[in-house]
Amino acid sequence: MRTTYDEADDILVLHLSEKPICKETSQDWNTHISYAEDGTIVEVVILEASRQGAWPLLKSAAA
Repeated sequence: MRTTYDEADDILVLHLSEKPICKETSQDWNTHISYAEDGTIVEVVILEASRQGAWPLLKSAAA
C-alpha cells in the first residue's frame, strides 16, 4: 500500500494495487473508490481529508 497526500487540495489517496482501474464509484461526495476488472479495490480517494479526520494518519503504539 502506498499513501499520497496533496496538502494544497487536501486530498488523500490510498493506493492499494497497481492494477488498471476499470470502474470508479462514489460512496458520498468526498469518498471515491476505484476497482480493478477482477473486483478488487485499487485505490480510495478522500477529498477534504484533514477536515474529515482522515489525515494525518496516526501510527499505532505498537509500530
